Amino acid sequence: MTAVRRFALAVLAASLSACGPAQPDDTVASLTADPARLKEVRRLCREEREKVSDALCSRAAEATNRRFLGDRPEQHSQ
Repeated sequence: MTAVRRFALAVLAASLSACGPAQPDDTVASLTADPARLKEVRRLCREEREKVSDALCSRAAEATNRRFLGDRPEQHSQ
């Protein structure tokens, strides 16, 4: 194997290993419909704030308000 090919493989391997799992696209509606994910996002906002954005924490707060005030998806199916 040539040095250039080894270098190219090393760069490819390094770039792929740096990729983490993609975060789900959390919207207010999706968080409102998924209480387990909402609970996890709220925990992250409370305990590990540096790992999440302010926008995500705002969406989690809005989803919490909607669930608390009664605007839940399961209520609309009746």
